[in-house]
Amino acid sequence: MTSPLRTSSTGLLTGGDPPPVGLHNGEASSPFLIICDHAGNAVPAALAGLGLPQSELDRHIGVDIGILGVSKGLSDHLQAPLIFQRYSRLVAECNRRLDSPSFMTPISDGTVVPANQDPTADDRQARIREIVEPYHAEISGRIDHRLAAGLPLILVSMHSFTPSLRAAPAPRPWHIGLCYHHNRHFSDLVLDELAHQRDLVIGRNEPYGVNMAEDYSVPVHGEERRLPYVEFEIRQDLIADASGQAAWAERLAPVLSAAHARLAMESGR
Repeated sequence: MTSPLRTSSTGLLTGGDPPPVGLHNGEASSPFLIICDHAGNAVPAALAGLGLPQSELDRHIGVDIGILGVSKGLSDHLQAPLIFQRYSRLVAECNRRLDSPSFMTPISDGTVVPANQDPTADDRQARIREIVEPYHAEISGRIDHRLAAGLPLILVSMHSFTPSLRAAPAPRPWHIGLCYHHNRHFSDLVLDELAHQRDLVIGRNEPYGVNMAEDYSVPVHGEERRLPYVEFEIRQDLIADASGQAAWAERLAPVLSAAHARLAMESGR
């Protein structure tokens, strides 16, 4: 299965821009499908950096710091396909519904985003058509393919969170958080496995939970399809460098494998 390419050389994305969808271990056959909504901080050349300095795009408002490295490591350990978004969440927030105020947020953690102050309808539609839709189409297509073949699938959504917000400074003590809504059974199995690791401070729907009204990836690909899923949030200072990313991939891989084994035993697979 190949990744969708940019829609048009005359649209928002031009020849020098990367395609929005990244794949790692795309042909792997694990029951896990890993997705990473905020893996990159690319900005289309036509948007001129959104009017921001690179230092702002490199902050947590522009990218989930460290999470792509963790996700690739996890993909390697589990031999699971990973789908990731290359463009910054400030260009288009792929984990928000299109009518959410934060889909093209005008301000993020105290930073004004000039290019998002008064976007035209054409600009908005181009970001949806060329960045958001190919990403979610890749995820949906792979889910459809496995389900049509009668194969098991567990969705793993990867995120990271800042230790403290500028706009509301307060320590966030959790090392890792799990986000879930009604369909929480697999998340509970993962929590059970993580509980054996006594050195962890674990957040249950902390620092975020699943917002069914505004969020997109887990509500649409997980909850609405009634798929087993887990959504991780890892604190960014723990995965800011390659060694931390590798350590967390090594930590989470056996946790997910053990939770999957328990789920398979329950279902008789």
